[in-house]
Amino acid sequence: MKVLFISPHYPQEMEDFTRGLAEVGAQVYGVGDAPRQGLPEKVQRHLRDYLQVPGLFDEDDAVRRIVAAGRSLKPDRVECLWEPCVVLAARVREALGVPGMSADTAIGFRDKPIMKERVIQHGLRVPKFARVRTAQEAAAAAAAIGYPVIVKPVAGAGTADTYRADDIGELRGVLGAVGHHKEINLEEFIEGEEFTYDTVCIDGAPVFESVAQYHPKPLDGRSHEWITPAQIVFRDPYQPELRAGIELGRGVLKALGMGTGFTHMEWFRKSDGEVVFGEIAARSPGGKLVDQMNYANDFDVYREWARAVCWGSFDARPNRRYHVAALFKRALGQGRIRRIEGMDEIRHRLGDSLVVADLLPIGHPRRDWHQTLLSDGYLILRHPEYRECMERMNYAIQQLRMYAG
Repeated sequence: MKVLFISPHYPQEMEDFTRGLAEVGAQVYGVGDAPRQGLPEKVQRHLRDYLQVPGLFDEDDAVRRIVAAGRSLKPDRVECLWEPCVVLAARVREALGVPGMSADTAIGFRDKPIMKERVIQHGLRVPKFARVRTAQEAAAAAAAIGYPVIVKPVAGAGTADTYRADDIGELRGVLGAVGHHKEINLEEFIEGEEFTYDTVCIDGAPVFESVAQYHPKPLDGRSHEWITPAQIVFRDPYQPELRAGIELGRGVLKALGMGTGFTHMEWFRKSDGEVVFGEIAARSPGGKLVDQMNYANDFDVYREWARAVCWGSFDARPNRRYHVAALFKRALGQGRIRRIEGMDEIRHRLGDSLVVADLLPIGHPRRDWHQTLLSDGYLILRHPEYRECMERMNYAIQQLRMYAG
């Protein structure tokens, strides 16, 4: 089993997906724009070979170069879990005659207006939306949809370049901030709780499902530096309160023609109980959600994804033992980390339920909180009881303090 894996080292969780492919018996051939000697050792030791291309975002050139190499390699699979390159991988598949998601299907998971149009055709609730290219089109669409509205890139990932506008004045300001995009997706603002629906699928059928809730909603966390973003993966996603979201997610997978691989969907639950589709990607989630799934189930979903795409099976049995929380801390002040407070108290209070504490060391420059959810460090904790998991998460959020200067 020869697997061409595009971007085997970035984002960071790709290192474990590369490992997973090797562990299920695949010969992993990496493709990226970084020199091989610059790849992490964790990645290099699992690669059979590596193709460096000048860039991955010049899609036509990258397709030509990868296909030229692939004709002699004759890979059995072409995989990519980094969202900007999912369509690239699909185009390479088609050119080489390799099974897997087509380019048209991949575009449905990438282009938000196309995505929503296909979901609507299956009778599922989505926010009102419009594809706009000019300020005039945006103003007209916002007036038709009604304020507040959300502005985001047509093919964005996460909350990058995503903004809320409450009136025409704010919309004008937001359009200036996203002016580097040729077109944008403008949509109805949905007031409600925000969740994920994450799956590993084989031939379109979910063989593993997971649900997480954001605390607070990602757009709120991205808008205010003082907020500590957090999220909880539920031990049991099949509880009655989440069932409608899971059914919505399964319907979306069918509407978009999902095949085999990872998916990451976001959805809303309004105060009246209505569930509304947000968006979906044909990739694994970021922000440590995959690690949280592993801690919730005591298994290795990196390896099981690889087994699914290579061999069409998912052998691990989810234990569903723990609710798992992750929180992402931002230091107070700018510059370098000068002081960290509260970890001794957190370790004493949480004990073995604290499974990861990864904070920037003293003297390290702060990360740009606009660019990374990981912020200046993160904690992961777990507990069998939801209420206790929430209490411990909130305790850690309040107790942990990082200072920069």
